[in-house]
Amino acid sequence: MRIAIDAMGGDNAPEEIVKGAVLAATEDASLELTLVGDQSMIEPHLGEVRPANIRIIHTEEYITADDEPVRAIRRKKQSSLVLTAQEVKEGRADACISAGNTGAIMTAGLMIVGRIKGIERPALSPTLPTVDGKGFVLLDVGANIDAKANHLLQYGVMGSIYAEKVRGIKNPRVGLLNVGTEDGKGNDLTKKAFELLSDAPINFIGNVEGRDFLSGDFDVVVTDGFSGNIALKTIEGAASMFFSTIKKAFLKNTKTKLAAAMMKPQLKEIKASTEYAEYGGAALFGLAAPFVKAHGSSNARAIQVAILQTKQMAENNVTGIIKDTIQSIKKDEEDVK
Repeated sequence: MRIAIDAMGGDNAPEEIVKGAVLAATEDASLELTLVGDQSMIEPHLGEVRPANIRIIHTEEYITADDEPVRAIRRKKQSSLVLTAQEVKEGRADACISAGNTGAIMTAGLMIVGRIKGIERPALSPTLPTVDGKGFVLLDVGANIDAKANHLLQYGVMGSIYAEKVRGIKNPRVGLLNVGTEDGKGNDLTKKAFELLSDAPINFIGNVEGRDFLSGDFDVVVTDGFSGNIALKTIEGAASMFFSTIKKAFLKNTKTKLAAAMMKPQLKEIKASTEYAEYGGAALFGLAAPFVKAHGSSNARAIQVAILQTKQMAENNVTGIIKDTIQSIKKDEEDVK
């Protein structure tokens, strides 16, 4: 399993990216990892003995968080992100990972890796925590601000295949983000999408309201990129506020500090259950090969999990199954016409 990794992308690059790759490579000898970036900055973090299944492609150019995505991909031809995507395009890697500039990653995915035939719009999809600890897949969270009903149909299909093949969920439950749970609710987009999803070869169980996101009743939630991004940032903000409020309450006086000491294991367990590092990166569905966008603040553990996630996507032929399913749906539509 050959995976190319942008070693220079992310807030903690290259140190945490490299350390995460070392963890994954040491644990799984079947991996062949290619770190793309400045060799002089990568090597100090490889440890005393570099794992035999890690190689380096040297480049001193990289894309920053401030770079305009399209311009950066076109002008920085030797950047670590562009070279990472090229490894996949030219068949030297089966999949790729970056924790860098989200816009640049999506642009590289579209311009270099390319889309699956039949996919109209790729979708960016993270896995978020739920109360039962299993998590759910949310897509799209910003790859496309606007969407048509047919795009949401494709999101539902791609999310369902990923949840089954990578997350190991049998017959994943797919929901459509809406302002109410009743059939017929919402605007023209959600009403039309509801009809299409109802006829799709997936386990579509209806509309879902934002307050039920984290209930564990859905394995996949579909929405347009504008709404999805707002939902994602709201969840992140609410979680941050919750933990800040709890911390403030427990540090209020001596009694609350004693209570906090007694509950320390439980509090750590709660925090761990919402830790992004354990859920991997956000998969960019709809591309011709697996491309995972790791969290910008990823530590070594988060990168290790993202590598495992990417390997599972490639091993379970998620891209191929998405392609076949989309083609089957299009054929059915043509037959009806």
